[in-house]
Amino acid sequence: MKIYECGKDDLNQLYDLLKQRSIEGQENVENVVSRILQDVLKRGDEALFEYTEKFDGVKLDPIEVTEKEMDEAFKAIDKNLLDVIKRAAENIRAYHEKQRENSWFMTKESGIILGQKIVPLKRVGVYAPAGSAPLPSTVLMDVIPAKVAGVEEIILCSPPGKDGRMNPLVLACARLAGVDRAFRIGGAQAVGAMAYGTKSVPKVDKIVGPGNIYVATAKKQVFGVCGIDMVAGPSEILVIADETANPAYVAADLLSQAEHDRLASAILVTTSKEMAYKVAEEVKIQLSKLERAEIASKSIEEYGSIIVASDIEEAVDIANTIAPEHLEVCTEDPFALLDDIKNAGAIFLGNYSPEPLGDYYAGPNHTLPTSGTARFFSPLGVYDFVKRQSVISYSKKAFDMAAADVAAFADAEGLTAHRNAVLIRTEAENKN
Repeated sequence: MKIYECGKDDLNQLYDLLKQRSIEGQENVENVVSRILQDVLKRGDEALFEYTEKFDGVKLDPIEVTEKEMDEAFKAIDKNLLDVIKRAAENIRAYHEKQRENSWFMTKESGIILGQKIVPLKRVGVYAPAGSAPLPSTVLMDVIPAKVAGVEEIILCSPPGKDGRMNPLVLACARLAGVDRAFRIGGAQAVGAMAYGTKSVPKVDKIVGPGNIYVATAKKQVFGVCGIDMVAGPSEILVIADETANPAYVAADLLSQAEHDRLASAILVTTSKEMAYKVAEEVKIQLSKLERAEIASKSIEEYGSIIVASDIEEAVDIANTIAPEHLEVCTEDPFALLDDIKNAGAIFLGNYSPEPLGDYYAGPNHTLPTSGTARFFSPLGVYDFVKRQSVISYSKKAFDMAAADVAAFADAEGLTAHRNAVLIRTEAENKN
């Protein structure tokens, strides 16, 4: 791993590298995705069949997973693994129950009632990746908050394997989490199907879930036709460590993200030069033992970095600038830094809170903002599956007290129809 002695020039090079990572090949992808989406919009199911055969090597028949298939996948899952998944699902559900929002109302003098009404979305589409490493955990993370929010119908899209079937573990998690309908389609074409609707796939109000660059780009392009959770980029982790950290633990946590794909970034920011070199050596040792060593090696070689900061305050500043998806704090007193951490998708505090806990089991959502978007995006949550509607009710007395002010504001903006909508009521009253 490249080790940076903390200096602005070096850090700027790193920041530029990370920005480049998120836009690699973007222009060509935008064009390809745009053509796919337009084709799905025009030809519907016919386009889905063709793209699935072209990209996945599978002839779809049928496109929708049957109830029997979902039941069989659930029943076939290893009992011990099923127990693990059930415990994880319960943790996820319990955490997201705390995010529930309630409608509220307030009353003011003269008969004014104001409020906010919380309404769940009617239909949501969840995308679950199923490439070299299928992610059944994503189904739990994306479906359970929607169920907690009260979404009426949840559909799932996930690419088929070479046998034409959806990954059985993905299907089992879909059944457990409460998916209503599942479709064996992936890629940009699946996003298009959910956004526009086809004869087989219903149009949704919002699409959530991670995917490759084609899926992420498709989500960005359909935003406005429907809602999306976020535009997710390659996975990333940043670890802040002092001299008390365990270098083997830190190296293992960095590699836990590097194995996702070659564009993943794994960064250590440490106040100890000795720790920097120990972690770099540990990464080499552990890499050789990984099943996905080839992918992880490319990620570490291209985007793996170690920064030696002058002090812990500078380490936190660097983390806030990068705004990582996952931020681990492996210091003597990690909670002391919590208030100063402003930009991160998920924060893991202490030597025994490794990132995989968040991926699978702890309860907080693992669908997180990437590529610096943690500056303004939040993790997926129950709040992503509801709408907030304003409620306004004025009595006649309250209206009469406010009318002149509202008319004056409308005059200031030159919107005479706004003014008239107020004054017509006062004039009618005066005539009487």
